[in-house]
Amino acid sequence: MKPILLYWRNQVPNPSKVLVILEELGLPYETSWVELEDLKKEPFESVNPNGRVPAIEDPNTNIILFESGAIVSYLVDTYDKEHKLTYNSTPEKYFLQQWSFFQASGQGPYFGQAAWFNLFHPEKLESAQTRYANELKRIVGVLNRALKGKEWLVGDKCTYADLAFVMWNAQIDFVMKDHAWNAAEYPNFKRWQEAMMARDSLKKVMSVLMDKEVKSAGRV
Repeated sequence: MKPILLYWRNQVPNPSKVLVILEELGLPYETSWVELEDLKKEPFESVNPNGRVPAIEDPNTNIILFESGAIVSYLVDTYDKEHKLTYNSTPEKYFLQQWSFFQASGQGPYFGQAAWFNLFHPEKLESAQTRYANELKRIVGVLNRALKGKEWLVGDKCTYADLAFVMWNAQIDFVMKDHAWNAAEYPNFKRWQEAMMARDSLKKVMSVLMDKEVKSAGRV
């Protein structure tokens, strides 16, 4: 199997989200670093017209994809033949989609806006900071309630739906450093996040977050 090419920037949750799945499935991959100033011009715009990472090129199927959720869905559908990270039964496969969509439409955007207004916006906008800090905590609260009495979001194993959340979750302490945040108030969420961070795939991804180029020989 030829390595899958991941267009990448380090310390950014969405490319790392894809890297976690590549590691979980033991797929061979290599990365291509994209400078900030090159995101919104050719040749990268031919890969992703939205000018964002991640994107992938899979030489084994000749597909080019952008959007992390679509990439994860493709990788699982194409390469997770043993259903390590997924279910093919009903209703579980739809519950997985439900949480995956919630991550893409809820967690990612709100956590991203919290990061922007708390850390990067050139002027302090207290109303925006408060709004998105509260939304971040609301999303965590949803997950905390959903995880009551169970280890994982769907079924009895860690799936791609769980792992979709893990890299943005890992940013919370940094994003919320100037806001009231106490992970102990969300014990189910805290236990779940810690269980994911203990996985070998996360240990590998966290170890390369400062690297521009990442490669894996894979196990496939």
